[in-house]
Amino acid sequence: MYKAILFDLDGTLLDTSRDINAVLNDALSHFGLAKISLSDTLRYVGNGARELVRRAIGVENAGRLDEISDYYVAEFDKCDNERATIYEGEAHALRAFKDKGIKLGILSNKPQAAAEHVYELFFKEYSFDFVQGQKEGFGLKPSPEGVYAALSALKVKKEECLFVGDGETDVKTAENAGVDGVSVLWGFRTKAQLEAAGAKRFVESFNELEKLVLCE
Repeated sequence: MYKAILFDLDGTLLDTSRDINAVLNDALSHFGLAKISLSDTLRYVGNGARELVRRAIGVENAGRLDEISDYYVAEFDKCDNERATIYEGEAHALRAFKDKGIKLGILSNKPQAAAEHVYELFFKEYSFDFVQGQKEGFGLKPSPEGVYAALSALKVKKEECLFVGDGETDVKTAENAGVDGVSVLWGFRTKAQLEAAGAKRFVESFNELEKLVLCE
């Protein structure tokens, strides 16, 4: 059985799609740019806030990336996440993992302050052992640096850790770090997209994830 599980945040532990879309569109409107749809937002997320904004504003506005990205990050840090929800079966699974002594961590490309804010709102009761977002000195996923930091902090070996995520970036993060990975199918990407990124193991629900972890 695994001794630690690292989770991506957006689309894996929490459905924040409507929050991201709302704050992003507020930023776009503030700078006089056209809003984008929720489906486009879902296509653009996964590689950090700056890359999300770059995709949303298009090449014709590339020269404004810094100011729009800075504005978006500042506004998202203030977001109350009133539209966010956890997924069905998630609370039961997280408690089951903790009951078995499995250490839990979050590794996200969301800015650190925002990641910590979301943790306090939704996950503090589950006593996660590690929470890291976009942080100075660490490369964004799919860099393995965040995973290495988690392994060190949690005092577990690579073979004792499972990385759980919903995106192509998460598939590559697990591969680059040399840890086992599993892709969830309730998030922001389809199975076909994840397979194209190299994903080989999938779960369709937190109940299925719980069985996979506790039965291994």
